[in-house]
Amino acid sequence: MPTRREIGYDEARQLVGVVADRLEEEGLGAAVAVVDAHGELVSFLRTDGCPFPSIKIAISKAFTAARDRQESRALGDLAREQDFPLTNFGEIGYTGWGGGVPLIVDGEIIGGLGISGLPEEQDMKLARWAAGTVD
Repeated sequence: MPTRREIGYDEARQLVGVVADRLEEEGLGAAVAVVDAHGELVSFLRTDGCPFPSIKIAISKAFTAARDRQESRALGDLAREQDFPLTNFGEIGYTGWGGGVPLIVDGEIIGGLGISGLPEEQDMKLARWAAGTVD
């Protein structure tokens, strides 16, 4: 039976902590979500100052990145270019906003990370940086 590595709670909690430290250093508020390779939530953080809608958006960004195996913004760009609604996937959790990145180790997607609450470009930059810390 094939086996695959997925992000577990300890690793997800550590990743959330890395992002939390960066947010605290910069005095920023955001939501941080880590999901497994299926898009199911493993760890989550909402810092002080995080806009409330960002809670579900961060989870959706992580879900999208894990499920579609690409950054959430890339899927959003494709949907806008080809004029198809993300609801075509049959799952309400998809979003096309930037800030969701797949977590890739040894060429394998082990989960997804979503950050929301900052300007979109900042969400994307922080998510990419944090995903690069996973090994």
